[in-house]
Amino acid sequence: MAGRIRDEDIARVRERSRIDEIVGEYVMLRNAGGGSLKGLCPFHDEKTPSFQVTPSRGFYYCFGCGEGGDVITFLQRQQNLTFVEAVQTLADRVGVELVLEDDGQPASKPGLRKRVLEANQAAEDFYAAQLETPEALTARVFLDARGFTREHALHFRVGYAPKHGQALRQTLRAKGFDDEVLKAAGLIREFGRDFFTGRLLWPIRDSAQSVLGFGGRRIYDDDRLPAKYINTPETLVYKKSHVLYGLDLARKEIGKRSQAVIVEGYTDVMAAHIAGVETAVASCGTAFGDDHARVLQRLLGAQGGLHGEVIFTFDGDAAGQAAALKVFKGDHNFVAQTYVAVEPSGLDPCDLRIQSGDAAVRELVARRVPLYRFVMENIAKNYDLDRAEGRVGAAREAGELVASIRDQSLVNQYLRDLAQILGMDVDEVRQEVQHRRGPREAPAPEPEPVVQTTADWPSPDDRALRLERDTLKLMLQHPETFDADWNGVQATDFTHPGYAAVMRLIRSVPLAANWDDGLRAAAPTELTRQLLISLLVEPLLREPDENYSLVHSSRLQLARVARIIGDLKSRLQRTDPTKDETAYRAQFAELTQLEMERKRLTLMSLG
Repeated sequence: MAGRIRDEDIARVRERSRIDEIVGEYVMLRNAGGGSLKGLCPFHDEKTPSFQVTPSRGFYYCFGCGEGGDVITFLQRQQNLTFVEAVQTLADRVGVELVLEDDGQPASKPGLRKRVLEANQAAEDFYAAQLETPEALTARVFLDARGFTREHALHFRVGYAPKHGQALRQTLRAKGFDDEVLKAAGLIREFGRDFFTGRLLWPIRDSAQSVLGFGGRRIYDDDRLPAKYINTPETLVYKKSHVLYGLDLARKEIGKRSQAVIVEGYTDVMAAHIAGVETAVASCGTAFGDDHARVLQRLLGAQGGLHGEVIFTFDGDAAGQAAALKVFKGDHNFVAQTYVAVEPSGLDPCDLRIQSGDAAVRELVARRVPLYRFVMENIAKNYDLDRAEGRVGAAREAGELVASIRDQSLVNQYLRDLAQILGMDVDEVRQEVQHRRGPREAPAPEPEPVVQTTADWPSPDDRALRLERDTLKLMLQHPETFDADWNGVQATDFTHPGYAAVMRLIRSVPLAANWDDGLRAAAPTELTRQLLISLLVEPLLREPDENYSLVHSSRLQLARVARIIGDLKSRLQRTDPTKDETAYRAQFAELTQLEMERKRLTLMSLG
């Protein structure tokens, strides 16, 4: 979909989409009091509910894993959709017509996306049933020869497209789908002929089980299309650069194990899952790219960090080496560490399972090596390392790769490993890398981390910070109980940098309609944004009024004044009034003023 959805349309989608209804389709929610609902988090394994939804504000937040957002964010995370796709899905559901700002035209016919998904589901059912027919004998023989049983075919919903050119069209039209929907879904061609004919088919789903499209394998010698594989054309829901086959089956395990295994084909995904590698997925009709990486990173989650793994299975031939090099150059897309698993015999996971069994597939993944080492070793193989010229040539070629690495914290480790591979001194290798950078080029600065450390995240259970947290919750959830100057509260009243950042945000965004959305949009970091959402969602101990909020703000300011008085008294004790009378008098006068302020705040804090 081209263009940008209007902000007012996005706001209408948010307003009409009840977050408790959407979340309730995935999570069993129970009343938690104070207008909040609670359930088990769908984004991480837990036994005690820590996932909270506040319908009145339209937010959810998990106090276990730190995931939070609005109804659009939830659908993005749960169904692995882009922002635009999530808005489209919700718009279809609540009947909002989206308009693009660049041309003023509707984004798509209202409800069309929903009908396309329904047509795809009906097509999957049709194709799966056709695999049982006599005509599909060749397809069943193909599966059997690759070690797949009828139960396996049912589990992966493998299907068969009949040779008859309009079998699917006739069936779906009888179910109420018109040609406009079938064309939009990529199920029929321009003149009404079925897109897939005489092919073995795999349904390609998103992480929420919605069928986005299909991949078809050639099984007849007289097939008019010479390509071994064809896929659904680009549609409203099928974008080949974003979809991964097996994602629906692997999503939960990827998040649970913080691991994703990338294989090359549909049968490889089946073989891997059957063998016990349940985190396997494959790109569909295109090479693995940056968008696929971002899809996986969302599933791995920020909490996976450098403990997560993305493992690629490549052939050991030149094509496999070229694919590894391409992935290496896009390695910055991952927070997780990247690895390569190569079978020495050159067999793919499907053929390896046929020849050596399930254990061999598991062993293939277990033998993974770091991606950068695999790439460097393959570069070294192209040179005669017994000769000085060969070692220097390999160092120069590999040095270009090392010089391009964005994460400078990894460079030293790469240099040591490269020196070991080439049998060179590490300082010699370092000189070659620096030469690749250029003598005048300054080292690239380390990128700022996307996810900040947990040390910057205040614990909700920290009693020392309870007053700071409760005051912010009052401000965010009931701003009407404070005066126009927030009862005089400033960011300096907060001792924790996270809370101070939220207070600065509150003061920077004027109170207005959709204030919550304005705060989120203005948050300077993802850490501040997630902390803001947690404070908006966390329930209050009681329904506040102006006096209740005044007591909290007064106590917070009183704590700050008490800290200043303590510091000032310490300075006074170290100041000699006979040697520095001016400084002593100034500090004493300041102390007198502060004591008066403390008395005033003490009275106010008592309500």
